Amino acid sequence: MDAAKVERVYTNYARVYDHIFGKIFHDGREHAVRLLNLSPGERILEVGVGTGLALPCYPRSCEVVGVDLSEGMLAKCRERVRELRLEHVSLMKMDASAMEFEEDSFDAVMAAYVVTAVPDYRKVMLEMIRVCKPGGRIILLNHFSNGNPVINAIEKMLSPFCKHLGWRTDLSLATVLDGTHLTVIHKQKVNPLRFWHLVKCVNEKSSNGNGHSA
Repeated sequence: MDAAKVERVYTNYARVYDHIFGKIFHDGREHAVRLLNLSPGERILEVGVGTGLALPCYPRSCEVVGVDLSEGMLAKCRERVRELRLEHVSLMKMDASAMEFEEDSFDAVMAAYVVTAVPDYRKVMLEMIRVCKPGGRIILLNHFSNGNPVINAIEKMLSPFCKHLGWRTDLSLATVLDGTHLTVIHKQKVNPLRFWHLVKCVNEKSSNGNGHSA
């Protein structure tokens, strides 16, 4: 999928997204925000903020920036921010594979149901690492293939169909993290049937963005 198709698919989802993916995935969103262990004054980036379902979970003592490629999703998100008076939240339309933020702009980054729904997950991961401070936390909440050969075969078979719906099913966590400076410090399964993984990583890049920190 290219970026234009992703934007079109999720803009079409905007009117029904909360009804389909709201309650059923809310447990995972709440767990993800809690796992960030946020402190007052910290700055958080939510990549693929969508309609903003996770935004009420963040403490108001933090600054939250949400980005999304879909204008339709952002329109719903702006409504939620206004209705709930989330003054600590700002929203921007932005391609997560080429973000406009400076390096080391955020204490923490969260991507919920994002890396399997973008044209180039590698670019998105590298951008998340770039804008996250050394030692910062990066949370991934996503479905990843689990290594079971039977399930993997089914997921690969379904992947071309799922791509038309806006996501893929055949991506593993090891593949997503390969070659990055992220160290997994927590992993658990969440949501119905425990098909989704909540993964907390520490960004171990050095202060100049290259290599590992001491």
